[in-house]
Amino acid sequence: MERDLDALLGFAPDYDAPIPYMQRTRDYYRAIGYTTPYRWAHHIGAPFQPLKKPLAQSRVTIVTTAAPYRPDKGDQGPGAAYNGGAKFYQVYSGDTSQQHDLRISHIGYDRVHTSAEDSGTWFPLPQLLRLRDAHRIGAVTQLFHGAPTNRSHRVTIETDAPEILRRCREDDTDVAVLVPNCPVCHQTCSLVARHLEANGIATVMMGCAKDIVEHAAVPRFLFSDFPLGNSAGKPHDAASQAQTLELALRVLESAPGPRTTMQSPLRWSEDASWKLDFLNLDRMPPEELARRRREFDEQKAAARNIREGVAA
Repeated sequence: MERDLDALLGFAPDYDAPIPYMQRTRDYYRAIGYTTPYRWAHHIGAPFQPLKKPLAQSRVTIVTTAAPYRPDKGDQGPGAAYNGGAKFYQVYSGDTSQQHDLRISHIGYDRVHTSAEDSGTWFPLPQLLRLRDAHRIGAVTQLFHGAPTNRSHRVTIETDAPEILRRCREDDTDVAVLVPNCPVCHQTCSLVARHLEANGIATVMMGCAKDIVEHAAVPRFLFSDFPLGNSAGKPHDAASQAQTLELALRVLESAPGPRTTMQSPLRWSEDASWKLDFLNLDRMPPEELARRRREFDEQKAAARNIREGVAA
């Protein structure tokens, strides 16, 4: 009866709303044995740096959480299982005049509803270069920057964000477009955006985890209601990727103040039931949770060995 009434009134199903990633993540890690709930970064206000010059005269960079492909680090291809060995723990930069093979096997994107086949969904450099050639932006900076996906708020705030700021300043950056992938990536990029903005560089986030970004409080945010791993548009859909970046630039130009969120009008699909799957305990039998706990422990150990090697 209720379903018939919803249809009569034109209501969408209740699950067709932004996924509550913070709650699902807390519930999931508790279920696999991690009893201390994660503290997500939370701010009420946000810094705000108005554009210092029109975008057509601005130098724009990208901050990404994608990792350079390293053949010695195991499977990092489309559909690869979570690969902690492919993680990076220090800020890196890449030449925007060159092609780059960046991948996201090292983070928790939505592996059920997207397969990470098209890097245009997480690294919009080709679209940014196209806009430079069309004089929509003044220039693409010489370098883009990789932000480590760090669960430690302190490391992100005190180490990684200042390093990205330093590199942006050396490259005469006016604007940064930040593109996260997994839940923690969205927090990382939010904290970096806040730091850049507080130090004179205008920013816009392109992301899929609305609750995490708005909890952290960023200056400007373009929300795409897509599976994680598709912050820059749909895979194999250049029009979607072009529209997503253009919308982000419009947020840069039109935001009246901090904590401005624009939701993309694009939909992943007419059937929104994909939103029910990501880290949803209601859809995981006990044996699946046990398997995931074993895998998580293995990946955590592998990542710890890499981190200790870097520190040494």
